[in-house]
Amino acid sequence: MDLGADEWTTFRKVTLPLIFPGILAAALLAFSISIDDFVITQFTAGQTVTFPLWVYGASRIGVPPEVNVMGSIIFGIAIVGIILWSVIQARAGRTTTLSR
Repeated sequence: MDLGADEWTTFRKVTLPLIFPGILAAALLAFSISIDDFVITQFTAGQTVTFPLWVYGASRIGVPPEVNVMGSIIFGIAIVGIILWSVIQARAGRTTTLSR
């Protein structure tokens, strides 16, 4: 803001890139813990049927194909995210090397 930028531009160009890795890591950690922690979900869900409770209830009869589909979707999103992040890092490294 010392150089004349307004608050939104300062946040978008300076603050957000600095805090984005932390926000992304927290979101991924919260997502993985929410899927992994079945016991806490079972005790605290009340009448709400969450995804882990649905999988548990459905697997008592037999594993439905939807469970495999959801697992494949989660795995695919993770792979696409890893590939995308690798490409972004490779491009950032290449532009840093070229600018020196």
